[in-house]
Amino acid sequence: MEDNMIIELYFSRDECAIKETSEKYGAFLYKIAYNILNQNESAEESVNDTYLRTWNTIPPTKPRKFSAFLTKITRNLAIDRFRKNTSEKQGGGQVTLCLDELHECIGGKTDVDDRIALKNALESFLRGLPVKNKDIFLLRYFYLMPLDEIADRYEMSESAVKMVLYRMREKLRGFLEKEGIVL
Repeated sequence: MEDNMIIELYFSRDECAIKETSEKYGAFLYKIAYNILNQNESAEESVNDTYLRTWNTIPPTKPRKFSAFLTKITRNLAIDRFRKNTSEKQGGGQVTLCLDELHECIGGKTDVDDRIALKNALESFLRGLPVKNKDIFLLRYFYLMPLDEIADRYEMSESAVKMVLYRMREKLRGFLEKEGIVL
């Protein structure tokens, strides 16, 4: 079923919307949650929470790109669950590794204005990357995919993926400094 038709099911409050969302995006959303949580049950709960959050958000929200909308919800819910789990010493997954890698470029907590400037600069930086490098960057730092899976996807060695990511982080750091964003 097409995304716009699924969204219309949500607007008409038809419970088939959840079934259709699950059939079309369930495995993809599970993979995102699992990359973050590294636990089957927690990943499944995050995906189910995604369906509930989507049901409660549409309407009034009408997403322009449904897959990105679902991805963002799943990712945020899984990260929240990860934080809860790790605060209870139960966590795992890729979150800590990815955040440690990016910390050297984007730093820690900043105020709202700095975060908006950082978001805009990051979008500009990503637009300037070759497609493959942008995809690798997003797979690692947005979808939190493990290095070995990225390597398999692009038929590269893990060390080659690490080097690509390292070079992109260095370019990002330079780009942010050039833009006057010091973190």
